[in-house]
Amino acid sequence: MQLPWLAPGDPFPDAAKAWGPADPVPGLLAAGGALDVDTLLRAYGGCIFPWFSEGQPILWWSPDPRMTLEVARFRLHRSLRKTLTKLLGEGRLEIRFDSAFDTVIATCSVMPRAGQSGTWIVPEMVHAYGELHRAGHAHSVEAWIDGKLAGGLYCVAIGRAVFGESMFALQPDASKLALAALVAFCRRAGVEVIDCQQNTAHLASLGATEVARQRFVAHVARAREGAPPAWRFDPLYWREILTGRPSPST
Repeated sequence: MQLPWLAPGDPFPDAAKAWGPADPVPGLLAAGGALDVDTLLRAYGGCIFPWFSEGQPILWWSPDPRMTLEVARFRLHRSLRKTLTKLLGEGRLEIRFDSAFDTVIATCSVMPRAGQSGTWIVPEMVHAYGELHRAGHAHSVEAWIDGKLAGGLYCVAIGRAVFGESMFALQPDASKLALAALVAFCRRAGVEVIDCQQNTAHLASLGATEVARQRFVAHVARAREGAPPAWRFDPLYWREILTGRPSPST
């Protein structure tokens, strides 16, 4: 089965045409193209994302099934709840959005994913998502402990569709704190699902599950048309996961 090769500006194939279980690399859709802002927005809006290593062409993916986290099903485990409440009670934790995006993605780029010997966030990706951030469609969620950046993640957002990308921790549980903050924000903002792309045991332990690509495509088609929330974090949003009661309007 021949893989489509894209020239810059070419439309993407339908996500349903990605390689399946019987093909050489399941989930792979196309190669080539570009990583400019317009192309990335078209890709994510069509449930497609880039993922490639140094020396490879740009590779575009749309796996089936898709790993997603319904924010209503997020599991705040007892140990993380204890850490969170302790840090909040002592006034040591601050969540910031977009105050250090370049640092967050740069730090993610030097930390390989579990089971991989290298990073997939190559310099072209760092530059591309920096441009997407400056265009207002990529955000960092940062956990600052004792005034220092301890962990974080970055994501892509189109309307009310949110696509998680990568996370890092320089202190224990710091990346989990950032994810918990993103979940609290999403609950407050009416964002129902965070895309996690691929299945990992870590994500599954936090409540993420696999869904059929067709179902995910339908979700994104609706969510991307929603009014984008204001990307800021208020400490009151913690109530969304600590008490199960909505935070008051702010």
